[in-house]
Amino acid sequence: MLGWDVTDFGSNDFYNIGRTLFTLRNGKFDDERYARLYAEKMILDPENQRAPAHFHRHKREDIICRAGGNILVQLTATDESNQPLPGKPVITSQDGKEIGVPSGGIVRLKPGMSVMIPPRTIHQFWGEQGTGLLLDGVRYTVSGEVSSVCDDLTDNFFFGDMERFPTIVEDVPRQVYLCNEYPRAAPRTLITR
Repeated sequence: MLGWDVTDFGSNDFYNIGRTLFTLRNGKFDDERYARLYAEKMILDPENQRAPAHFHRHKREDIICRAGGNILVQLTATDESNQPLPGKPVITSQDGKEIGVPSGGIVRLKPGMSVMIPPRTIHQFWGEQGTGLLLDGVRYTVSGEVSSVCDDLTDNFFFGDMERFPTIVEDVPRQVYLCNEYPRAAPRTLITR
């Protein structure tokens, strides 16, 4: 699942709940052909656009503010029944230093800064209003994600009626395949020497 990823998560409100990402690297559990145990993505963050509140059951990720303005990252703890846990702080690290964030609290990342999001931590992040690079009347920041293997098919837990890869009604001819649309080829055998 490498390449372009453009989604509104089924919200029908891309400019507020949506994402434009490019997956550069990704491994795959239990498949020697994809032996890397990490993933890397670049994310375009127009100010105030965010993914829906969600967590990953297994994935641990670093969100890195790469360029432009600031990234705001909201972190919320969860309980054993996958619900928000308002009283418990999130223990994580920012730029390699351990920090505690009140559940529901926001971490501000300036360009070059990062925060680690532990598994089972509800999160959203977005470009801070008024801080990004201005392009055609919209301010943009670029963030990155470096994480353990990204399994967008089974490892996401969304709150509300959201879907990771909603059906797209094309209004113009396709120019590229999205990461979840590539035609599937027959499996190849691994060549060993």
